[in-house]
Amino acid sequence: MISATLPAGITSKKSIKGFSMALAAAVFWGVSGTCAQFLFEQKGINPAWLVCWRLLLAGIILMAYTVSRKNSDAFKIWKTPKDALQLLFFSIFGMVAVQYTYFYSINLSNAATATVLQYIGPLIVVAFYAIHHRRWPILVEYASLVFALTGTFLLVTHGSFKQLVISEKALFWGILSAFSLAFYTIQPVRLLRKYSAATVTGWGMLIGGIAFSFISKPWDFHGTWDLGTWSAFAYIVLFGSVIAFYFFLTSVTIIGAQTASLLCSVEPLSAAAVAVVWLNVSFGAMDWLGTLFILITIFLLTKGTKDKF
Repeated sequence: MISATLPAGITSKKSIKGFSMALAAAVFWGVSGTCAQFLFEQKGINPAWLVCWRLLLAGIILMAYTVSRKNSDAFKIWKTPKDALQLLFFSIFGMVAVQYTYFYSINLSNAATATVLQYIGPLIVVAFYAIHHRRWPILVEYASLVFALTGTFLLVTHGSFKQLVISEKALFWGILSAFSLAFYTIQPVRLLRKYSAATVTGWGMLIGGIAFSFISKPWDFHGTWDLGTWSAFAYIVLFGSVIAFYFFLTSVTIIGAQTASLLCSVEPLSAAAVAVVWLNVSFGAMDWLGTLFILITIFLLTKGTKDKF
């Protein structure tokens, strides 16, 4: 794999941990996207309000955990001006951007379409590293990209291009979401080599939430607040934010940005599974075919990376 971010001497046991954490993050994100659509469509929640509180609460939880740990590096990052500046960039153009663009894209279209557009992101990541290292991707990377994109496309569109007919505004925000995902994946790699994922993620969310509060007033709530709202909101904050982002950034330090982002192609699969159980959506032949392609992607990535360990 093109893995400038892959640490030397990595063990197979550690690689399994990296793959597992990336896959878990994808599942949590997939379910989180479905919960977000539920809140937007059925509870009248504003995407900006949801992003603001998601960042603030998740950031507070992660920072509390980080500060309480033994030998915590929570405040070391501020002692180096270059690192502090990179953290601020990550908070605004990475953490805030990747969440708001995705949620706003869901609000303008739906979770399926938004996911398809956002998963142009892995292509951008691989292209960046190919240009950066001045080399073409190897065969297994080409195959992984083809299967990942084809599987995602089939899973959320059933093979019909007509289902991607959306407004220009939705298309713009969806593509912007893809670039935000790529930036979020690549930009914090150097910080993650020096500081823990909990520190980088926690500060990123907290700073991002505070900054976004000047745009979206967290106290200005509109919508229906009941048990369903509470449950979906709690899941988004805990599993779709704290755990998912921490898992993903940790996996990036173990298996590399490209592999981690490609493994997250199972996100649409988790979203579809929840839709079947929760929203009674039928799961037809195209859904299963898309699932198969995504599983093949995981197999190729695992096998293709195995020889590197």
